Amino acid sequence: MKKIRILAMEGCVVQAVAGAQYCFNTVNHFLGLSDQEPAFDVKLVGLSREVHPGFPGFVLQPDETLETASDADLIIIPPLFGDFDHAIETNSPFSPWLREQYEAGSEIASLCVGAFFLASTGMLDGKRCSTHWGFIDQFRNQFPLVEVLDGSIVTEEAGIYSSGGANSYWNLLLHLVEKYVDREMAILLSKYFAIDIDRDTQSAFAIFRGQKEHPDPEIRRAQEIIENRFSERISVDELADEVAVGRRSFERRFKRVTNNSVLEYVQRVKMEAAKRSFETSLKNINEVMWDVGYTDSKAFRTVFKKVTGLTPNEYRNKYNKLVRLN
Repeated sequence: MKKIRILAMEGCVVQAVAGAQYCFNTVNHFLGLSDQEPAFDVKLVGLSREVHPGFPGFVLQPDETLETASDADLIIIPPLFGDFDHAIETNSPFSPWLREQYEAGSEIASLCVGAFFLASTGMLDGKRCSTHWGFIDQFRNQFPLVEVLDGSIVTEEAGIYSSGGANSYWNLLLHLVEKYVDREMAILLSKYFAIDIDRDTQSAFAIFRGQKEHPDPEIRRAQEIIENRFSERISVDELADEVAVGRRSFERRFKRVTNNSVLEYVQRVKMEAAKRSFETSLKNINEVMWDVGYTDSKAFRTVFKKVTGLTPNEYRNKYNKLVRLN
């Protein structure tokens, strides 16, 4: 029986704590229906016997505190809510215990922005991880030694698991069920909870806002030019000239502060405009393509799918209410 320990953390998302508990206990329930032994021993571990998560009106009562916690096969870190730095500081006594457990052979799984707490322990340094798409820039700035993956739903490296944004943590839970039990049980759970078991990207949900919280005024000006003139074809040379920076220095500085090449940034801005058009209008693909400055249909479709994980038609059918009503 695998010992699952879910951290009951101050300032966490209580729904994710309950969801993880629900998931593993449901596996035990299904196994019991077929006269099989339970697969998981699931307990909540807290810093005290009464924990206040990040939502008013809820109180968690852990089964164990750090002083009494037994060894674990898998430790689940829930998402944080509100002020991440405050939540990290408040829950800092978990850090040495997590490191001790990991060094002793436990696996660790962070759900959504629980990756911020996991990264704060140093255990992710030099490793890859996933987190909520809306916090990737903040994560990169705060933890430069960690390789956070754009769009990824589930990341696994060296016994450490992480998941993408919000309800994507269910895909990680299904991944763990498949690993610890079998594929058949994971599929059964996906049907029971109505979760797409094979969803592997959160790109379709991402909103590109650009990375402007940096101290480089010339690059910020270039970003504004790109965003204000996304319907035009602007070359790297033209942008460099507009902000009076040599091309090689411009490209190097742009990549350093935005984590995108100039071309990648232009593509992301154009695709964000295309997404808004597909969401709110009945324009056909060629019209949207022209509106955002593309003349090559194949190139537009290729970049759109690379950025969103969906074809233009799939994206429009998924998010445009007018299309669904017609």
